[in-house]
Amino acid sequence: MKSLRIGLVDLDTSHPGSFVPLIRGLGHEVTGVFDSGTIYPPGYADTFAREHRIDAACESLEELVDRVDAVFIHSCNWDMHVRHAQPFVEAGKAVFIDKPIAGNVVDLRQMIDWAKQGAVITGGSALRYCNEVREWREREIGNEEWVYGLVGCAVDEFNYGIHAYAMLHGLLGPGIESVRYLGGTVQRQIELTWKDGRQGVVSIGKTDGYLPFYSTIVMQKQVDFIRVDNSRLYQALLETVLPYLAGEAPAPLPLEELAEAEMAAIAAKLSADLGGKSVRINEIPADYAGYDGTVFSKHYKALIFPQTS
Repeated sequence: MKSLRIGLVDLDTSHPGSFVPLIRGLGHEVTGVFDSGTIYPPGYADTFAREHRIDAACESLEELVDRVDAVFIHSCNWDMHVRHAQPFVEAGKAVFIDKPIAGNVVDLRQMIDWAKQGAVITGGSALRYCNEVREWREREIGNEEWVYGLVGCAVDEFNYGIHAYAMLHGLLGPGIESVRYLGGTVQRQIELTWKDGRQGVVSIGKTDGYLPFYSTIVMQKQVDFIRVDNSRLYQALLETVLPYLAGEAPAPLPLEELAEAEMAAIAAKLSADLGGKSVRINEIPADYAGYDGTVFSKHYKALIFPQTS
């Protein structure tokens, strides 16, 4: 595989630090970082670069563009993803956007347009490509066997809840047509319907304790339960996307199909706003606000630095 010079944009979450050794282990190098200061104070990029043996802590996105072949964008404020991706797309650099890819349909459609115009761009949840989903799919159980599926996780409805949408999308494949909010008590339940009629439910939202990523899959002749091994998630993701970012493999999934998970989550929020009315993902109004990344990033910062909230 071609060895990539990889940059990291924003160091908000645990992902950048976790990805660095895995990226190196797969034959690539991290050559620069940039942090916009959403979560951490000035100077944190220098500290991160020093701790992870990265040559450059850049002062701007434009400086980082010149140092890399590909970039991983880890901003916890997903409303910044388009703005942060744009200079790399315009320079012809490969882009990975961490989950959630975006929180509104305008930003998602911008990224989809870039991909259709030839940009090398992908991203999203590691649950879409996790080993357990891939192994289940490789058993080649036909769609005619499908009865129902349930996928769930905890923590929150979008930043973490997107993992449940992505896992269900990985199990059933692309083709989500509509979404319907079913209600809930502790968590919210949302039903997703595929174009061929298959259906599944995600259960998401905060609980008193951490829940694993899980799925119960009901077929006509069997029931399967999947519990994801978190320790293998990032490796599986990077092994899937890096060949594409290096230009040596096709996209793991066209961005338009990959973004169905985020579209479904946005449609679920709209369905809840409408009292449980079914919403087609291709009919979400462009002016629907969706999920606010700025609000989430302030909440996230308060969790990391509670003494300053």
